Amino acid sequence: MLEAGGISTVTYTNARDIAASAGNPRQIFLNYPLGNPAGRPQDPENQRSVLREGLKLLENADRPGIIVDPPYSWSDSREWMEKFMTDEHPFISEDAEAKRQELLQNAREQKARQLL
Repeated sequence: MLEAGGISTVTYTNARDIAASAGNPRQIFLNYPLGNPAGRPQDPENQRSVLREGLKLLENADRPGIIVDPPYSWSDSREWMEKFMTDEHPFISEDAEAKRQELLQNAREQKARQLL
């Protein structure tokens, strides 16, 4: 809807296969762990660089459906790719998952009270 209204967009993604099938007009693909499409956490310089890549893409895209791979890497090693989403390095920590479950339960209980 934004594009149809004349507002150009850039999508940032960590999942290239999904990005390719989505058909968005302009996309930045970062080969970082899922959930980090705007750069490394606690690394504002990396995040600014990633944002600049999107702005450059808005200016310079020469065709629809373009996916740009900026020259940034998550780390010097590819070891994170082998460990990501394993027991050694889960997508979400046990504490975060427990908090998520607690919030979901609270939301369910609140909704149930509203229905009474």
